[in-house]
Amino acid sequence: MTSETGTSTGDATLRRRIQPWEFEVFFDPRELRKEACLLYEIKWGRSRKIWRNSGQNTSKHVEVNFIEKFSSERQCCPSVSCCITWFLSWSPCWECSKAIREFLSQYPNITLVIYVARLFYHMDQQNRQGIRDLINSGVSIQIMTSSEYGHCWRNFVNYLPGEEAHWPRYPPLWMMMYALELHCIILSLPPCLKISRRCQRQLTFFSLNFQNCHHQMILPHTLFAMGMIQPSVTWR
Repeated sequence: MTSETGTSTGDATLRRRIQPWEFEVFFDPRELRKEACLLYEIKWGRSRKIWRNSGQNTSKHVEVNFIEKFSSERQCCPSVSCCITWFLSWSPCWECSKAIREFLSQYPNITLVIYVARLFYHMDQQNRQGIRDLINSGVSIQIMTSSEYGHCWRNFVNYLPGEEAHWPRYPPLWMMMYALELHCIILSLPPCLKISRRCQRQLTFFSLNFQNCHHQMILPHTLFAMGMIQPSVTWR
């Protein structure tokens, strides 16, 4: 349980919480940190209790580590539903997407919802297909918004007293760009988001490259809702 006075020393989740600096370096959508971090919630049946924990890459990707840990420690009753929510700093690669689908096929009572801060090598066609395969198998994949960042800060971070509401406010434009690119992936469109690094100053640059197929298949109201176009703009 958390409060405006900070996380309590009696909080049962305290030892499973990450430090504020870890949350910031892993989940900043502007940074392309190599390592991945996973924050997750598990809820069984109609129980109001939620189990929370975190994980990072080892010699294996964090998604595979979760699957192996869950399979070895948990006994799933087919008659009891289980809802798992992941907050990932990177979207799954195509190999992890395949492992996730195999995992879910073994546990049909599990519902998986995934929020991601960034898209992993989003121009790679195998990774794009892996995301589509996950969605087609019933997995919900969304880009993290301010709501998810605030939720993760309050429930997964060992913040200092009085800093419950002081979670990082990242510029929404980066979230919108990733959301637009995820939309393109789902529609099987070519990439529209380009990411480049200026190594000397470690700056990350995002740019959009719309093609005719994007204009034709992405509805204008979708672009408007993401803040990408103004109401008066029309495509030709």
